[in-house]
Amino acid sequence: MKIWISDTQAQSHRIIKLNCEEHSNFTYLGDFDDDELRAFYLEVQPDMDVEKNVKLLNYYGYLHLFIIHKKA
Repeated sequence: MKIWISDTQAQSHRIIKLNCEEHSNFTYLGDFDDDELRAFYLEVQPDMDVEKNVKLLNYYGYLHLFIIHKKA
């Protein structure tokens, strides 16, 4: 599936918006299959529920991820 991304980073969090349709303020990420999408999710956040998010993106065609930066 072709995916476009909008990625906003702040000091405390990161907001990633994925969409399967082209948007003017999104950047083309690539044409991903489910395995490539799983690898991308694990790269973004290793403890993410990958299977749930793959299904949500496939079903709805978009997905917004709010990731809180953990302090070490």
